[in-house]
Amino acid sequence: MAQAQGLGKRYVKAFFKGFFVAVPVTVTFLDRVACVARVEGASMQPSLNPGGRRASDVVLLNHWSIRNYDVQRGDIVSLV
Repeated sequence: MAQAQGLGKRYVKAFFKGFFVAVPVTVTFLDRVACVARVEGASMQPSLNPGGRRASDVVLLNHWSIRNYDVQRGDIVSLV
C-alpha cells in the first residue's frame, strides 16, 4: 500500500513539473509564433466561411511573418 502511494505521489509530481514547463512554452508559442482563430460572419465570404452563418472556418495566424515584415500581396491580415 505504501508503495502505491509513493508511485501516485511520483506521478503527481511529474505531472506538475510537466505542467509548469508546458504552460509557459505554449503561451510563448501562441504569442510569438502562431495561433489558431475561428472566422465567423460574412466579412470574408466567399473566401472564408462560405457556408453561411452556421459554418465557421479555422485559420492559423502567423505572427512570425508579421514581425519580420514578410507580408505580400494577396495575404489575409487579421487586426484585433
